[in-house]
Amino acid sequence: MSAIDPDHYAKQKVEPIDAIEAWGLGFNLGNCVKYIARAGKKEGEPPEKDLKKALNYLHREVYGTWIKE
Repeated sequence: MSAIDPDHYAKQKVEPIDAIEAWGLGFNLGNCVKYIARAGKKEGEPPEKDLKKALNYLHREVYGTWIKE
């Protein structure tokens, strides 16, 4: 378990940082996992906000650019 345990991660059996490190994911894919794991768990934020962030990091991993809105 990592030293930083925000509430939106504490409810999970595996913290995203532990999975990201165990799987050897880089920055972009690691952020995808992080944002997917916390989608819908941050108080006052709709899950779509974090899912869009994950999608943007995935887009950057695949195409090397951010999604243009």
